[in-house]
Amino acid sequence: MTPYLQIDHIDKAFTPGTLVLKGVSLTINKGEFVSIIGHSGCGKSTLLNIVAGLTKPTNGGVFLEGRQVDEPGPDRAVVFQNHSLLPWLTVYGNVKLAVDKVFGPTKSRAERHDWTMHHLQLVHMAHEHHKRPAEISGGMKQRVGIARALAMEPKVLLLDEPFGALDALTRAQLQDTVQEIAARLGNTVIMITHDVDEAVLLSDRIVMMTNGPNAMIGEVLDVSLPRPRDRLGMTDSSAYLSARTRVLRFLYERHRHPVAA
Repeated sequence: MTPYLQIDHIDKAFTPGTLVLKGVSLTINKGEFVSIIGHSGCGKSTLLNIVAGLTKPTNGGVFLEGRQVDEPGPDRAVVFQNHSLLPWLTVYGNVKLAVDKVFGPTKSRAERHDWTMHHLQLVHMAHEHHKRPAEISGGMKQRVGIARALAMEPKVLLLDEPFGALDALTRAQLQDTVQEIAARLGNTVIMITHDVDEAVLLSDRIVMMTNGPNAMIGEVLDVSLPRPRDRLGMTDSSAYLSARTRVLRFLYERHRHPVAA
């Protein structure tokens, strides 16, 4: 059976003789939520950019449903830590721009309008559709970025620390929103994060990267917690605490970040 998404023996060097990533291979199933975690400089975002087609690998390749992907495409939508909204467009306009680009040839104007509003409703932003990015909060901007990505109906949703710049309460609310949407739509998701609790809460598997250079996959942890997951209910869960401890042990005992002299 052909894997849904296959990352096949990826090497990446930005300068000759120094590999950022070395021999990274990973198979991801359709509908799976996978988090990639590791210290700064371990190549997490580089790997995500390779899957997105924004960066070309030095060796190896990425295959989606058996087809090699090596350039950006609407089948892989990215949400960055910086929301990247166009400031002169409204919330509605930012999402509809992507909808028009992807579905212009196949959906009528009315259908594209309904599709845009549907995805704003998914992230609870339909009531703010008329506002511009400068008029809404950081958390709201990220909601719009997520709506824009989902509205492209991607086969894989790529999240690059999407909650990293948000306050704790907003971050928790958005995590719950993403968890709910991913469960409802069956999205295949790859998320880069530094947050252990976030990874355990959201993921089916957590991929732990060794320190760079020559960063590799050190361990892969299956998170066998029932869904839907309640963050308060999990605080006393032995399975949750075990998963959290295993990731922390990897990060802070086996692969401590090097301390500058």
